[in-house]
Amino acid sequence: MEGVTGVYEPVQHHWFHCQNPVDCRSSWIPFSREDSLRLEETHKHGETSGEEEVEVVVATEGRRFDVRLKERRCFAVYWEQPPLEVRRCSWFHKGDKDISYTPYSEDTSLVLEEAYMMAVKLNDWMKKIQFPTGETVVLHSPTLMTQQQTIPLKDWIRLPSEQSQPRMVKRGLEGIRVELPEGEPDQVDHLVFMVHGIGPTCDIQLRGVVQCVNDFRGASLSLLSSHFKQSQDGTHMGRVEFLPVDWHRVLHGDATGVDDDIQRITLPSISRLRQFSNSTVLDLFFYNSPTYCQTIIDTVASEINRLHQVFLQRHPQFTGEVSLAGHSLGSLILFDLLTNQERRNKDEEGSSVSSPSEATPLDFESFKDTLRNFGLGKYVQMLPKEQMDLESLGLCSRTFFKDLGIPLGPRKKIMYLLKKWRGQESRTGTSHPVPGISGIAGVYSQVQEHPTLLSGTPSTSPVDYKYFDVGIGQVSIVYPQLAFQPQAFFALGSPIGMFLTVRGLKRIDPKYSLPTCKSFYNIYHPFDPVAYRIEPMVVFPDVDLPPILIPHHKGRKRMHLELKDSLKRVSSDLLLSISTVRGVWQTLTMLPVNTLPPVAGVGTTAALPPQESEGSGAPNGTVSPTEMRNISVGMLNGGRRFDYVLQEKPLESFNEYLFAIQSHLCYWDSKDTVLLLLREIYEGKGILL
Repeated sequence: MEGVTGVYEPVQHHWFHCQNPVDCRSSWIPFSREDSLRLEETHKHGETSGEEEVEVVVATEGRRFDVRLKERRCFAVYWEQPPLEVRRCSWFHKGDKDISYTPYSEDTSLVLEEAYMMAVKLNDWMKKIQFPTGETVVLHSPTLMTQQQTIPLKDWIRLPSEQSQPRMVKRGLEGIRVELPEGEPDQVDHLVFMVHGIGPTCDIQLRGVVQCVNDFRGASLSLLSSHFKQSQDGTHMGRVEFLPVDWHRVLHGDATGVDDDIQRITLPSISRLRQFSNSTVLDLFFYNSPTYCQTIIDTVASEINRLHQVFLQRHPQFTGEVSLAGHSLGSLILFDLLTNQERRNKDEEGSSVSSPSEATPLDFESFKDTLRNFGLGKYVQMLPKEQMDLESLGLCSRTFFKDLGIPLGPRKKIMYLLKKWRGQESRTGTSHPVPGISGIAGVYSQVQEHPTLLSGTPSTSPVDYKYFDVGIGQVSIVYPQLAFQPQAFFALGSPIGMFLTVRGLKRIDPKYSLPTCKSFYNIYHPFDPVAYRIEPMVVFPDVDLPPILIPHHKGRKRMHLELKDSLKRVSSDLLLSISTVRGVWQTLTMLPVNTLPPVAGVGTTAALPPQESEGSGAPNGTVSPTEMRNISVGMLNGGRRFDYVLQEKPLESFNEYLFAIQSHLCYWDSKDTVLLLLREIYEGKGILL
């Protein structure tokens, strides 16, 4: 058979990784061209330098994974997952029913390449290469190669199956259809931590937070290249890194044992529904429990700080800002965490995670002075008799103070002050003074230092939440401090407004802003059953301020919404025309004005002032665009609007109940949401769409 005339070109290798550690037959994913080239260069350098036995680590996929070349394994850096197999690929095979080509092992590819090289140089085709596993590869020509499976004699009586059919064999990437992922810019402009909501899964496909954040990051890279292309070409932009924060695994892990406790009391009926409820819905109740709320808050804060530290180690040149994003319950967790952050100077963030800007060591004498300020002076004399210092005092329980004969009221106050000291010491590694002011009301330091979230005592409850250490009816726990001051907080499908209302908060003080976060955005789908607005808690109750409609990522309103707006305008114009004709007719049929006595409150449109006449303003209760600019929405977002609503899809508008659950889970793959985040992030850098 005629072939090429002895000109052999070495095959170009490309690196792949197996996406499924259990079954790698159909889940091989190629690295990007940039990552594969980096792996290949490192591999060849090891071959030429004779250092093949030395383990070399190559960072891939935006430095989120490390590939150990000697082990041929890929390890995740920021989250836990089984290591993935890595393969240097050059030969591939595919059956008739397979979706994609599967790479041969490196040893098999080496044998096939040597046979191909000899066939090319000798122009000798129809070669058969047999392998110990039973496969036989036939090199018919440079463009036609097949693999045949040897069938045992006992299986000859069976009908032909797909296993007995020849498989197509291809050499190099040129002969197969494979889409190489786009490489990611090395420069990271901004870092966003994303916290999930209830349950172990985040979207309608029942995927975890890692997979959902991966898709969110992929959509951001696509939108950056399409919507910010001009800025990217000007070398002013890199990319935004999104990292997942998983707290559900710790809460339901062996350390807490909560799953075993719940399982013992769970009824055996409707087991699947109860299992689903135990792993998802109960997270809401866990968050309202002091014990497990502390676990959730500590997990989220420590995981964010850990990821932030690892990220800075892997990106030492990073000079950008950091933001937070939370979905569903995750947004409430972040909101509670951010409302309890302590303001500090920018240069103090790296030195201590949670120490106040003017911290002084707390000794035993200052603690005794604090007890005296709280009206507990007569009990201070008992402590030296027991040879108590501050460290030993912090180890005492309620039983100790009860044995000393201290009554219940003072005992509670002492334990409360000790709890505050323990929390401050555990968060900072050092001790700080408890505020030495009279009355429990002074414990909430933001009453003096920062406008509180409250605007007056709630009328729905006789309890004044200012007298709590948190101030908005949160569970009384110790809130750890973040290692940075976030630039923005994005709440997706958030129940923050509902929880604040249930806690007894009627209105948010317009002067209030998050202590360490300058920007806040409440993003929701109009059919999301879990999402609530927050702007109505800031503006006056009688003002109906509509949310800001998020533009479609393709640059316009969806067609069905434009049609709906057109119909509203037509109906409004029609009503205005009818009203005008009616007013003219009434004017023509009226007697001369000077023959009628002036009567106040005549119900005609002519008697109304021009600005209040029918059709001159917005519909009842709503605000016109001119008036909207004059309405204050508070300082949660620096004086700017913060309620943003997505546009529903045409199919969703037919039945909002049918798509309610999907609407709550849509944010992870919503390009409109991703584009809003990118726009607000880069707007702070002076880069616009």
